[in-house]
Amino acid sequence: MNLGTEQYVSVTTFRKDGTPMATPVWVVPYGEGALAFWTVTASGKIKRIRRDPNVTVAPCDVRGNLRGEPVPGKAELLDPAETARVRTLLGRKYGVLGRLIVWSSRIRRGAAGTVGVKITGL
Repeated sequence: MNLGTEQYVSVTTFRKDGTPMATPVWVVPYGEGALAFWTVTASGKIKRIRRDPNVTVAPCDVRGNLRGEPVPGKAELLDPAETARVRTLLGRKYGVLGRLIVWSSRIRRGAAGTVGVKITGL
């Protein structure tokens, strides 16, 4: 299964006590066996990834209902240049809506207000 071609993927991060926290996100393929997504820098999932890079990913619908089995992976926060690349790839994959959301987020939060995340080991 190529998760990078899915419309939505559920990314599950883990709280300190081990409680799973799943979030549906847009994703793009990002090299061999990897995918990437983009999110707000101050989000809970970023705080959890900084503490514990272990995640699971699974195809899902927009509401986060899983459509396949979760696969373990390792999350890595990307630098500003790679984050810009993820934004561009999301715009290409998701078309006008993707470009509009990326643009409006940059206007509201600035370039540093969001971060790209790469997931490997898939």
